[in-house]
Amino acid sequence: ASGHDGVYCYFGHSAIVGNDGRTLGECGEEHDGVQYAQLSISGIRDSRSNDQSQNHLFKLLHRGYTGVYASGDGDKGVAKCPFSFYETWVNNPALAQEQVQAITRKHIGVECCPVAGVPLPSQAQSQLHPDPTDPDSLT
Repeated sequence: ASGHDGVYCYFGHSAIVGNDGRTLGECGEEHDGVQYAQLSISGIRDSRSNDQSQNHLFKLLHRGYTGVYASGDGDKGVAKCPFSFYETWVNNPALAQEQVQAITRKHIGVECCPVAGVPLPSQAQSQLHPDPTDPDSLT
């Protein structure tokens, strides 16, 4: 479906793809179209048990299993998450948010791409700290 949500433009042809790669449904270019599809729980379970290339859950928790197996070091691969950020996110979300803001931005709005109803950084500052000498900043 095509459309605009206030931030992003969508150009259509959104698709629902089954676990085996078949297209189960596809929207055209109509505005705000909706597509439904019925998924097979048994088909998903079968793929997770037997498929190789699209088995993301297995591969996430068995990283490098082919090399580990080939070297004679077992058949499980590495289960520990290699990214400390995700560990921080799970265990201390506020700290993770601070870390992200330190390398991205601290405000939900951006000056170069205003979105209706979302304050720009310049507006957010004035809303947080009104100037008592400026009547417009107190509203």
